[in-house]
Amino acid sequence: MEKFQESMYKLIVETSTKLPKDVRRAIAKAKMRENAGTRAAMSLATIVQNIQMADENVSPICQDTGLPTFKIKVPVGVNQMEMKEAIRRAIAQATKDGKLRPNSVDSLTGENSGDNLGIGLPVIKFEQWEKDYIDVRLILKGGGCENKNIQYSLPCELEGLGRAGRDLDGIRKCILHAVYQAQGQGCSAGFIGVGIGGDRSSGYDLAKEQLFRSVDDVNPNEDLRKLEEYIMGAANKLGIGTMGFGGETTLLGCKIGVMHRIPASFFVSVAYNCWAFRRLGVIIDPRTGDIQEWLYQEGDDVDFQQEKTEVVGEGREVVLEAPITEEQIRSLKVGDVVRINGMIYTGRDAIHKYLMDHDAPVDLNGQIIYHCGPVMLKDENGKWHVKAAGPTTSIREEPYQGEIMKKFGIRAVIGKGGMGAKTLAALKEHGGVYLNAIGGAAQYYADCIQSVEGVDFLEFGIPEAMWHLRVKDFTAVVTMDSHGNSLHEDVEKSSLEKLAQFKERVF
Repeated sequence: MEKFQESMYKLIVETSTKLPKDVRRAIAKAKMRENAGTRAAMSLATIVQNIQMADENVSPICQDTGLPTFKIKVPVGVNQMEMKEAIRRAIAQATKDGKLRPNSVDSLTGENSGDNLGIGLPVIKFEQWEKDYIDVRLILKGGGCENKNIQYSLPCELEGLGRAGRDLDGIRKCILHAVYQAQGQGCSAGFIGVGIGGDRSSGYDLAKEQLFRSVDDVNPNEDLRKLEEYIMGAANKLGIGTMGFGGETTLLGCKIGVMHRIPASFFVSVAYNCWAFRRLGVIIDPRTGDIQEWLYQEGDDVDFQQEKTEVVGEGREVVLEAPITEEQIRSLKVGDVVRINGMIYTGRDAIHKYLMDHDAPVDLNGQIIYHCGPVMLKDENGKWHVKAAGPTTSIREEPYQGEIMKKFGIRAVIGKGGMGAKTLAALKEHGGVYLNAIGGAAQYYADCIQSVEGVDFLEFGIPEAMWHLRVKDFTAVVTMDSHGNSLHEDVEKSSLEKLAQFKERVF
């Protein structure tokens, strides 16, 4: 078991820090499709640079290392209880070493366990089979894309597509709608797994199981093969694009599975996964615990070192340093590329909830809040270091954001995926902007952080604490300005119009 634990540690580290070949090829193709100088091209250039940096640093590709989910096939006679305990030890060690972010939170108390262990975590699903080796597969699926999972019960009415019936064409409409509703909040361009049939729980299990398939495989069911191919073509005509900025690529992969159902229920379940598709597997010798083979590494690799990855955008470039004045903010427009120098302060769900009823621990007047839950490590001298620091999905803070900005005089918010009408109205009234950073680019943004100047509310857990970060050349795009303009609103509206062209029956 000691050797098996070592093998599981290697699998966890490799999954968190290095994308598999099939995913790299899909991203490279997307990058080639985009027009130079666009926001989509800039996003993909940042993504490619982030992949390179994660390779070099052996650090998490995205700071949200998700909820580790293992799918394991074992020969008869293998001790699954011992395997489970070895995996738990490997998870705790990887968290301690900064390869995973501590993501296990008590649902009742809100307390973070600090080691990714807890009731029901990590998720480990065993299956016995007739072969004489152990097959272990791991997926690290972040919360931003997990929150864009969706389930449909047929028949139903779908915005832009009309009625979806209990047939293959109704399934088609549900899948397209699932891509549309995700917009840029799940770090598009993304991958989807689809489960047809089952009950509510088994349907979602089937959908997530599809994400363990290779991007390049061919569905043995001819009807599903055609549907997968159709979805890839149609979804990429919606114009949502990378990060929801618009562009040629919205979907990088689609895999569909089917199971029987009971007559009264017809579910279509969709599991959405971001571009940072962290999914790997290994073949293990059950006698020694050694890794015999790595999975998902077939075919050619993409040498991103040879790629030109200059990060440029189509808007004008503006340098900001806090404290920021209202006049500076009012001069910004949607599309401007902002480079930030100076201090920013992280704030996620716990911080926003706290600030609604309490004073801030620092003067936030004219300052910048960053929706981010970083991966942090403390050295032997007690100094904190940032290991990964990309943006989290901002829409969760919609109930709080506008009020907090006005209450404390905050002028800018950095996040991903955009925010809603309440925040947009507050930006216009107060004089604020929303800056969209590139989701998943945790190494790229960690490299912009020069130092950790302090931390408050560490009792909330590392991801939810308020970190005081000094940054240089932190790049983001103005996607919501103080004049009532929202790129997210524009893209959602235009993609809904494009979605309507797929209303007529195809299958």
